[in-house]
Amino acid sequence: MDGTEGHAGQPGPGERSHRSSVSSVGARAADVLVYLADDSVVPLAVENLPSLSAHELHRAVREVLQLPDVALDAFALWLVSPLLEVQLKPTHQPYKLGRQWLELLLRFTNAPDDDVATDEPSLQFRRNVFFPKRRELQIHDEEVLRLLYEEAKGNVLAARYPCDVEDCEALGGLVCRVQLGPYQPGRPEVCTLREKLDSFLPAHLCKRGHGLLSSLRSRGAKAGTAEQGLLNAYRQVKDVADSEREAALATHYRSYLLKCHELPFYGCAFFHGEIDKPAQGFLHRGGRKPVVVAISLEGVHVIDSREKHVLLGLRFQELSWDHTAPEEEEPILWLEFDGDSEGTPVNKLLKIYSKQAELMSSLIEYCIELNQAAEPAVPQEGVSGPGSSPPPTQRPVLRRQGSVVCSRIQHLSTIDYVEDGQGIKRVKPKRTTSFFSRQLSLGQGSYTVVQPTDNLEQG
Repeated sequence: MDGTEGHAGQPGPGERSHRSSVSSVGARAADVLVYLADDSVVPLAVENLPSLSAHELHRAVREVLQLPDVALDAFALWLVSPLLEVQLKPTHQPYKLGRQWLELLLRFTNAPDDDVATDEPSLQFRRNVFFPKRRELQIHDEEVLRLLYEEAKGNVLAARYPCDVEDCEALGGLVCRVQLGPYQPGRPEVCTLREKLDSFLPAHLCKRGHGLLSSLRSRGAKAGTAEQGLLNAYRQVKDVADSEREAALATHYRSYLLKCHELPFYGCAFFHGEIDKPAQGFLHRGGRKPVVVAISLEGVHVIDSREKHVLLGLRFQELSWDHTAPEEEEPILWLEFDGDSEGTPVNKLLKIYSKQAELMSSLIEYCIELNQAAEPAVPQEGVSGPGSSPPPTQRPVLRRQGSVVCSRIQHLSTIDYVEDGQGIKRVKPKRTTSFFSRQLSLGQGSYTVVQPTDNLEQG
């Protein structure tokens, strides 16, 4: 396994503790269980499992589910446990990787020995990290849309995808429509939403705390507003005409996915890590903060594991990166980006401590290669002109003040530096050049200065 298509991350919504995907292994045949995003199971009876490739198992799943050809690219097979997630290459042999699971845990996680000894992966059929969102928009098959919807819903409810309250309510309203049908006041299902609120909204929005501290930590939400907001969103879901009711679910699946496409980390791979806390107090004590690093075809996002909001979001053209793994020291992923310090442009370095630094670095490099290969050549005469207009953006940049998907540079402890021609110095005069050579080349330059407003509106 290499880092381009294998990655590890925090436990996901569909993970199963100590449940094997191989119920029996004989000399010739075995029963393999492949789990879907909705926790349903696809049982497969296969021959010569130890030598079977992920591509062959993937094809078998598609045949059982009768999925169209687009599913070959839209989904991948994963080995998933509470401690580690690995997206498999088509040539990987899942059975052999499962036998090497202990080795992978020791290499890429800091899990306690007792947890490592009892951990066991399951085989899952999930979204392919390298499947572009633009191709997802072209899908019309209801079952493919349903599988993508179920996975996205699970990530939203588990707060793997941080969302603002307004977006959580809008997404929850669509889930209500899918599960309960069109909104009708007075229906028993509608009246009992409060009892199963966590089926429609992330758990941290459903908690009903008491006292001043709880109210201060509720991001301004008043008691009962989550339920009322969900009902309002449910009421506003537009239904299809009677003649199109057979396509109603597919329409709502698509609406859910389109809303998730506004999240910059949709479809990403998740990794565990820690960053330094900013020094505080008279003694300048800091410590470390656990984070999740989300990497997709669009860029890198560092997410606060506890507060469920983005600390840093960068597109690939806005960063340089590298990873180091000195002997007897913790591996580090370094992210470098342009910033501002008291009005002076500086380079900022963020250190992410993680045993998965090598995986993250490889995935960044591979995503950049895929993006460059997918970019069409631009004719010289069509590059610019007096009457030319900028190309349309795929989605509007989220600019809601205080949004959980906006960067919070002030919450980061970074190393600010410049190069004065003789060496690297942690000073703040005029910015010059990049410390790292690994970056996305765009035209003549590397990446441009990111103004403070751009950083705060990132997303």
